[in-house]
Amino acid sequence: MNVKYRKTVIAGNWKMNMLASEIKPFIDELKPLLPKTKTCETVLCVPAVNVSGMLKQGREAKISCGAQDVSEHDKGAYTGDVSAAMLADLGVKYCIVGHSERRAYYAESDVKVNLKAKKLLEQGITPIICVGESLEQREMDLTMAHINYQIRAALNGIDVSRIRKCVIAYEPIWAIGTGKTATAAQAQEVCCGIRGIIRDMYGARPARGISILYGGSMNAKNAAELLAQPDVDGGLIGGASLKPADFAAIVAATGEGNE
Repeated sequence: MNVKYRKTVIAGNWKMNMLASEIKPFIDELKPLLPKTKTCETVLCVPAVNVSGMLKQGREAKISCGAQDVSEHDKGAYTGDVSAAMLADLGVKYCIVGHSERRAYYAESDVKVNLKAKKLLEQGITPIICVGESLEQREMDLTMAHINYQIRAALNGIDVSRIRKCVIAYEPIWAIGTGKTATAAQAQEVCCGIRGIIRDMYGARPARGISILYGGSMNAKNAAELLAQPDVDGGLIGGASLKPADFAAIVAATGEGNE
């Protein structure tokens, strides 16, 4: 991490877990475990039905509320969808777009990811844009070629004045929910490569200022080593974000390796 130039973000992704009634007990357990930090923003991205509850309970614990998806449309006959304006009206600060599960299960394209990111930015919400390669692509040495395409597609039409409002999350698909984790060196290599793509698109200063997260089975045991890498500015946390002690330990790990 390099806190001199960019924000550290630890964002939990609850996926389709936790009931609204479980939010308060969770926060009550988490709050006293969280370290006092001025350099790390702690976020919990929750199912849409839990957003209001998280906004209420997370406020006192200084936890920002994030959503897990958004519609690419402003309004209309899109049953089940939630618009960026709806999220902004509630007070949501972050929203995940392009998660590998959305891409795999719902055939979410890079074009759709781009449209969603733009809608979030229009409403002042920070998109957490997920990119990452499959095991097959890694074995074929196509990791950076694939990620280069994903990033350029996701950021198409987003001008330099808005790029620092974006967060990029590198999530190797082969490491999500599998217990496998990219080594610290592998995570650094790809996150550094991502920063290089941003530099090529927007210049050195925006590239230096954008936060790049690692998402792929980051946990309490490996967080410190991953977060010590100069281009890993935080984590997108899955299973560990459902366990207060583990999530708090990951947040605490941001205190190591700061420049």
